[in-house]
Amino acid sequence: MADEQEIIATPEDVAAPEAVVADIAAVAPAEGDRRGGRQGRGGGRGERRGGRQGTRPPRVRSEFDQKMITIRRVARVVAGGRRFSFSVAIIIGNKKGKVGVGLGKAGDTTLAIDKAVRDAKKHMITVPLSKDNSIPHDVSAKYCASHVQMQPVRGRGLVAGSSVRPVLELAGISNTIAKLHSGSKNGLNNARAAIEALKKLKA
Repeated sequence: MADEQEIIATPEDVAAPEAVVADIAAVAPAEGDRRGGRQGRGGGRGERRGGRQGTRPPRVRSEFDQKMITIRRVARVVAGGRRFSFSVAIIIGNKKGKVGVGLGKAGDTTLAIDKAVRDAKKHMITVPLSKDNSIPHDVSAKYCASHVQMQPVRGRGLVAGSSVRPVLELAGISNTIAKLHSGSKNGLNNARAAIEALKKLKA
């Protein structure tokens, strides 16, 4: 071939083989070098992919714990038929004296839960706690058909039922007895009756 060049090694080149190796590399590059170039480009793509995956910010955990009371599918009658949506009631609290009850309604359960959490934060109250995480004195309240009574009892723990128990737990209350003096089975009304009773507490 016209492009081929013949390299003749002289005695001086044998004594210094680095010059011969340099001439051969200049005439015909090694096949491994070309492969290495392609591998290097592939490695660059891998690094760029890794950079994109690490751009998501970490999720911040909320300071409030939440407990779902009820989740119902409700219907609204319109001219063309019925439209269904979801109604969610949620209790949130930080177990340090802050607690709230919220209600949310939307066509999707996730949106309904978000609305209920925002409503509970909007109507959150602060409960005065005693040294043993109990309530300062006896208290009772009524909301619709629900009637609840609370009284502090040292060393007894938390004794409560229905949705009144999660309200007291998320408020951080213990050593307290809560009694429902009504036959209401509505969990939302019972929780709101407990909130009304806690509003009456005085430190």
